[in-house]
Amino acid sequence: MKRREFIKKTASSAFALGSMPLILSNSNWKGANDRVNVAVVGIRGMGRVHLQEYQKLKNVEVSALCDVDENLFAERVKTHYTDKGLRKPKLYTDMRKLYEDKSIDAVSIVTPNHWHALAGIWAIQAGKHASIEKPICHTIEEGRKLVEAARKYNLVVQDGAEQRSNPGAQSAVEFLRNNKLGEVYMAKGLCYKWRDSIGKYPDGYMLEGERYASTVNSSSWITPFTKSYMQKVNYDMWLGPAPERPFNRNRFHYNWHWHWDYGDGDMGNQGVHEMDIARWGLGVKLPTKVTAMGSHVMFDDAQETPNVLMALFEFPNPEGGGDKKKTLQFEVRHWMSNPEGNHLGSGESLSNTYMTNSRNVVGNIFYGSKGYMLKDVDGWQTFMGEERKLGESGKGVGNHYENFIDAIRANDPNLLTGTIEEGFYSCALIQLANISYRLGRTLDIDPNTLTILNDEEANGMLSKEYRAPYVLPKNV
Repeated sequence: MKRREFIKKTASSAFALGSMPLILSNSNWKGANDRVNVAVVGIRGMGRVHLQEYQKLKNVEVSALCDVDENLFAERVKTHYTDKGLRKPKLYTDMRKLYEDKSIDAVSIVTPNHWHALAGIWAIQAGKHASIEKPICHTIEEGRKLVEAARKYNLVVQDGAEQRSNPGAQSAVEFLRNNKLGEVYMAKGLCYKWRDSIGKYPDGYMLEGERYASTVNSSSWITPFTKSYMQKVNYDMWLGPAPERPFNRNRFHYNWHWHWDYGDGDMGNQGVHEMDIARWGLGVKLPTKVTAMGSHVMFDDAQETPNVLMALFEFPNPEGGGDKKKTLQFEVRHWMSNPEGNHLGSGESLSNTYMTNSRNVVGNIFYGSKGYMLKDVDGWQTFMGEERKLGESGKGVGNHYENFIDAIRANDPNLLTGTIEEGFYSCALIQLANISYRLGRTLDIDPNTLTILNDEEANGMLSKEYRAPYVLPKNV
């Protein structure tokens, strides 16, 4: 099957929000031969990756940078512009001012999770094409609004599920769709990443010269958040729609992932990639039942999200045998773990993950009536029959950033390998599992309305309160 035909056949066609196609055209695009002017919102961590990847593309200029932390600007401009002989970008600390810039065609949203949907909606309302980092929403309600805005304003809006652009992932799903693995009854997502304790710290700035007392996973996390440093950070803007709280280093750079007001735990951090592949390969959208259990073990620290989590999702399978159901299983582990599925039967070792080492095991496994498949970021391998004989395989890495720009230039959102609707379905699973975990009970779901049956408390967690003026629009 040709790549584009396959993508179209596996893409989502409708959802309870309506059956209108996501996007058909973009009247704001100026022409296929014009330069695409991109702005990156959030230039720390993955934001730097976005900046670098866009700069590699032909006739694309990253003409503006935006971040609440002004301390980052000097290094980014020097390293990525002046040292390369490129003209300096415009600099913004408030995305609302950036969105007023008529010269910007598209934006990459690379903020903390609690900002993703709102920043994306504002960008779309301002007429900007948007690529939104995973997970594209922090609640199910704001994910609905984001999809609604993408449809209404007729713009190219990309989900940050990078593996969707990889030929390896596309051929894996094609293999599954062609029933070569038989009845695919279960998919598993693995996110076993070594995560040390984040410790506990009092609210307020760090002292001059102070460093983190606990072991951390990255030297970039030891930035001294002193009073002088934080004077160049718009902390109110960083909080945005989240509740007002005093500054704490453990709720700021990166460690915000482990707090419910800003992040979604590792299932919504690294795990969102594997959740998306598991759902895509299984060929499902929204579940009828969700149950999750886990805990925050070993450490007495400030982390709120679980570091061990097991989530199960049940989907209808009208074409299947027996009970006519499919199961998606997802696991998060934070410490020592076995490398699942790593064998060839001949004594050789096969990595089913692109992050397999002494600390990390991240990937997917698909189970069918004829065999099973191990999937990593760029390739896959099947093991067939009771003897687990080596079967078909595939590999290949694509360019998600180029896919976004190509869709803008072609005036064709159908070229997107990661649509905002598909991103929303995967994020909905993460949000539902976190609700189940936090409430400690199984959720019965109406997939047609995406509501939780007979559970008012759980339905209340499909949305959240927003802090003015960072409020989710009632009408996009």
